[in-house]
Amino acid sequence: MLLFRFTLFFLLIAAGVCFAFYIGTGKAYFRQWGLIILKWTVIAALGFFGVLILERLL
Repeated sequence: MLLFRFTLFFLLIAAGVCFAFYIGTGKAYFRQWGLIILKWTVIAALGFFGVLILERLL
């Protein structure tokens, strides 16, 4: 449980760093990486909360 929380937290930090690099440099590939990381973070979070909800129901 704690591992998943740290993973989600660090993925959000990594996406934020990518967006900060994009703002600082203007290079489009930092924005692209940030969006990819953010997308997979949302997918991981939905899976995590889905497991928690199923655990509560069962």
